[in-house]
Amino acid sequence: MLKITVAVVYTALALLANPAAAQTVADPAALMALRDGDMRKLNFHSTAQPGSDVPFLGFDDSVVTFDDYAGQIVLVNFWATWCAPCRKEMPQLSALQAAMGSQDFQVVTIATGRNALPGMQQFFAEIGVDNLPLHRDPQQELARDMGVLALPISVILNRDGQEIGRLQGDADWASPSAMAIFAALIAAP
Repeated sequence: MLKITVAVVYTALALLANPAAAQTVADPAALMALRDGDMRKLNFHSTAQPGSDVPFLGFDDSVVTFDDYAGQIVLVNFWATWCAPCRKEMPQLSALQAAMGSQDFQVVTIATGRNALPGMQQFFAEIGVDNLPLHRDPQQELARDMGVLALPISVILNRDGQEIGRLQGDADWASPSAMAIFAALIAAP
């Protein structure tokens, strides 16, 4: 299955190698056309929305902001250790990061609310995830600033840190549709 997914991603990248085509794909309507399966829940904004400059914490208590990801397409996933749908989708987020993570794209996971550090580690260990960051938003300041009202919520940021899309609920982020969407976003100027 991973080979098929990788083939879909590389095919999408090859088709988007033409700069004129890349500009078309960055269009919200063109991105919406790539949605299939769970990705049909993904909504793209007609224009980019302001991102957030509210800091959050790394696992080691370092201060992190979205400026640390400037120049990259970022899929931000808000989750919690008590969230069953989060547990279901986290392996797919890990697979997406494994397949596409690069200097152009990152999956950034942020546990929001009360999530004990050992519980976060145990959550990832139990589901076999070892390639995603254990960032935290313990006071939910970032979540509030970004209008996160339920979990999980995934937000797509463009290279300038602006919100361009949002999906509420869990989704199969390792699906061919998701990979094609991110391949298009990465290829866009």
